[in-house]
Amino acid sequence: MSNTSSSDSSVPPDTLGSQKLSLSTKLAYGAGDLGPAITANLGVFFALFFFTNVAGLSAGLAGSILMIGKIWDAVNDPMVGVLSDRTKSRWGRRLPWMLYGAIPFGIFFFLQWIVPNFSADRNANNWALFWYYVVIAILFNIFYTVVNLPYTALTPELTQDYNERTSLNSFRFAFSIGGSILSLILAQLIFALLKIPVTQQYLVLAGICTILSVLPLFWCVFGVRDRILAYEAEHSSTEHSEQIPIPEQLRIAFSNRPFLFVVGIYLFSWLGVQVTASILPYFVVNWMGLPEAQFPQVAIAVQGTALVMLFVWKAISDRVGKKAVYFMGMALWIIAQAGLFFLQPSQIGLMYILAILAGFGVSTAYLIPWSMMPDVIELDELETGQRREGVFYGFMVLLQKFGLALGLFLVGQSLEMAGFIEQIPGQPTPTQPESALFAIRLAIGPLPTVALICGLILAYFYPITREVHAEILLKLQERKSGLERRE
Repeated sequence: MSNTSSSDSSVPPDTLGSQKLSLSTKLAYGAGDLGPAITANLGVFFALFFFTNVAGLSAGLAGSILMIGKIWDAVNDPMVGVLSDRTKSRWGRRLPWMLYGAIPFGIFFFLQWIVPNFSADRNANNWALFWYYVVIAILFNIFYTVVNLPYTALTPELTQDYNERTSLNSFRFAFSIGGSILSLILAQLIFALLKIPVTQQYLVLAGICTILSVLPLFWCVFGVRDRILAYEAEHSSTEHSEQIPIPEQLRIAFSNRPFLFVVGIYLFSWLGVQVTASILPYFVVNWMGLPEAQFPQVAIAVQGTALVMLFVWKAISDRVGKKAVYFMGMALWIIAQAGLFFLQPSQIGLMYILAILAGFGVSTAYLIPWSMMPDVIELDELETGQRREGVFYGFMVLLQKFGLALGLFLVGQSLEMAGFIEQIPGQPTPTQPESALFAIRLAIGPLPTVALICGLILAYFYPITREVHAEILLKLQERKSGLERRE
């Protein structure tokens, strides 16, 4: 107990006791998701298109690169989660990972957008490119996890207040969606204004986004440090020293029924987001017949709406709860997603209306599942006496990424089976056969719609309401008070 009291004079007022966070703390925390959001957004919207239309790989090879990267990303999540739970340093458990991983994270992101020339033989060069991108994808995903997973596990350490967590995640995803929009604006400006080869356009975009991705991580680390260290000091005085073996941790995590619901909700929501984002450039260019430089405008319509709606949904959530907000957003999103399948090339205005409508739902996919996770962690703490944020966040993202890996792989394979023609570098965009165009429409309409409906069903049965969460916190406080009296 003495560690906590002795730090009172050096820690800002919002770090001890109060569940309310200062604006500077929320801004610093939010900034931590800017870099991962920028890099992930460029990967989601441009990677598949970059591999087929810039690097000249087949859709099947391109989908395989994304699948391998995502699977490795999933595998290393629980490892980093467990290690960050067990890290002991003067910076606490999470912050050292973010501090030392930031620069390698930026380097390997940049290397993903280079198109090296390994051979004059096109087939040999394509296979060399394939293995280059696989290796870089694995290394990038290692450092993405190193900075991002400990960051996501900071939420329950910053506050235990039900509504304040939703507010904290609003700041986080304001930076996240803001970073996504910024990367799309930069892409549009670079593609439209720089009259240089497309390979160099991507390098300029990657270079600028690398700098914008790395620097905010340091802002986050130094901005939340005092509050996190105050939490660590208090937590270490009441934490049990016993370490549960990893297989037992897995059994506990997957026997936590609300955790499984949140995993499913997150998986289906983001399957809808990422499959749509990956196929959107093909839909805009090949089906709607618009130039490549116009594609970012459509993505900005979605992300811009999602950014504005974050704060609207947060205010509504404070009144009616997280489940109700998720239902409202998903209903609008499902209408928009299903409508894309029926869209005709002449209906450009309607395409933008559907994009804006989809943004209402995408916003809830950012906000609600991550706001539910701390509630699940506290239920586990009540049942086990330990806090294992890294384990829960790690396995949540693991399952989500396995699902996304399969989804992206199937999209790439489906395009290839449907006869999609990859672009030869330096040559005009090829005309796609009807079978490939139908596969593109199928991937942007019915497939994400089914995923969103599945997420909606799971949200209906999610058991932790505002009242249940208040009861969990009350019992945890009673247990903590009992431990302090015994000491």
